[in-house]
Amino acid sequence: MKIVATTLGETLGDFFAQTLDLGYLAGIGITLVFFLITLYFQLSAKRYIPDFFWLVIIGTTTLGTEISDFIDRSLHLGYASGSFVLVFFLLLTLYLWHKKYGNLEVSPIFEKQKEIYFWVAVLFSNSLGTAFGDYLNDGLGFSYLIGALITLSVIVVVVLLHSYTKINHILLFWIAFVFTRPFGATFGDFLTKPLAKGGLDLGTLNASIVSIVIMIALIIIAHKREKLQH
Repeated sequence: MKIVATTLGETLGDFFAQTLDLGYLAGIGITLVFFLITLYFQLSAKRYIPDFFWLVIIGTTTLGTEISDFIDRSLHLGYASGSFVLVFFLLLTLYLWHKKYGNLEVSPIFEKQKEIYFWVAVLFSNSLGTAFGDYLNDGLGFSYLIGALITLSVIVVVVLLHSYTKINHILLFWIAFVFTRPFGATFGDFLTKPLAKGGLDLGTLNASIVSIVIMIALIIIAHKREKLQH
């Protein structure tokens, strides 16, 4: 679900900024409003509701796309420097979170302030993932499919380390969480970019619609599982 959400965030973010030609700053404004509205409902909920949770995830992925592209392209910092800036803010958020609570556990989270730390970290991790995915493709010259396979390989390695080693599971969680974003971003680019650039040329709107349909189906499944558990 996280990977589909990140793919949707990439294609939907590009739809606003590039296909509609609104620009990255306007894209940040639109996606920020969506993120804040969904975050409000998530923080106000008294229990875990899959719809709210995954809408906020989608909000962070779309906003993260716009933030990353704005830093890299509008501010002309470049993908490497942009990634470094986002790594700094992600680590700073995790440091402040750990300093206050003594851990980075994400399950369970009951305190609102701790949940805010979580969502800020998610936002920076998704922004970072976009920048890193663009760096693989545009900075290092890998095709979109190869970039997706590279980041997928990292995720597979993390899963294996989680299953067969005693490496700290929280550390592995955040590594996997960060790398689902560049995988989704590069896969989203693979779906939308022209054939001449190694993409499938589906367009940002069509790819977003496909991702939305898949995401709705997965949220419905999550709803049913939640009801069965209660």
